[in-house]
Amino acid sequence: MNKSRILIVDDEEDIRSLLSEFLDSIGYKVKTAKNASEALDLFKSRKDIGLIMSDIRMPGRTGLDLLSDIKQINEDVIFIMISAVKDIEFAISAMSKGAYDYVSKPFKLAQVKLVIEKGLEKRRLILENREYQKSLEKKVKERTRELQFALERLDKTYKNTLQALATALDMRDEETQGHSLRVLHYSSKIAKLMGIKDKEEIKNLEYGALLHDIGKIGIPDSILRKPSQLNSKEWKIMKKHPEIGYKILRDIDFLRDASGIVLHHHENFDGSGYPEGLKGEEIPLGARIFAVADAVDAMTSKRLYRETLTFKEAAKELKKYKGVRFDPKVIDAFFKKDLKKWEKESAEIKKSFKNNPLDIQSNNFF
Repeated sequence: MNKSRILIVDDEEDIRSLLSEFLDSIGYKVKTAKNASEALDLFKSRKDIGLIMSDIRMPGRTGLDLLSDIKQINEDVIFIMISAVKDIEFAISAMSKGAYDYVSKPFKLAQVKLVIEKGLEKRRLILENREYQKSLEKKVKERTRELQFALERLDKTYKNTLQALATALDMRDEETQGHSLRVLHYSSKIAKLMGIKDKEEIKNLEYGALLHDIGKIGIPDSILRKPSQLNSKEWKIMKKHPEIGYKILRDIDFLRDASGIVLHHHENFDGSGYPEGLKGEEIPLGARIFAVADAVDAMTSKRLYRETLTFKEAAKELKKYKGVRFDPKVIDAFFKKDLKKWEKESAEIKKSFKNNPLDIQSNNFF
């Protein structure tokens, strides 16, 4: 027995009674309507009508009008036209407008039964396929969420690992402890002030900023921690750290883009930097952003060779070297934010790092 209710629509009571009694006798639940308007109201009030048999010619709105109204409400309803012999052409035309089939008067009840069975079978397959699609889409969404969660966890692991590495590198030099984390924070903020919204671009910038000095792992402590000025030979060795860092990172897939920032983080906008003497926009944007962030932290942090500058004093230096060491666009972006806010954030990062230098969670500035 089919669960879908059948609606018979015909202005002739004898036809409605004949079809209703026959379909009821073979196990179908049936409702009837004497015109298109009554049928439409009945259809709207019920949710279980899956098949409609409607006469073509009726007083008022025709069966074709009803077909159009029903299909606008629910395309899945099976619509079978009832036609007189002279209306066969209309019935066939109705099939191009969404009708499933037609039966002609006088009826052969066996044919009516067959057409209804085929129509309801088609409806069953349509609904099953739709449920399958919904189920498939649900599973895809669930798997996508699971994959996203796994990727987020992996990304978090990457970040924590890199942060621990950068912290360990900073700990080699008492002067620069926390420097990588602060520069990461400044670089990310400047990028956003420049209107950069691409998450991958921001992430690569953060990775590059965090690991910019990883090449110093290949520089001897006698040079790296020398309390006095380096001689020309020592300085030549020190200037190799960007290339060393680049070689360390370039073959790691998720750090390949960041490795370019590491290689070029000592280039100057006027071409006077190293290792390649790149000029202007030849320098990767991430490296140009980093250069400003690095200079800000260097000037506002304690060093053996000079006193700490205030953010106001550091701002003067940034303006002085705008277009020389620094990209003017990056400098302009930096000054979109009030200096007092920069100073406050810097103090918070330094305090957090001082209290928990090796606590990756509390020092998470990504």
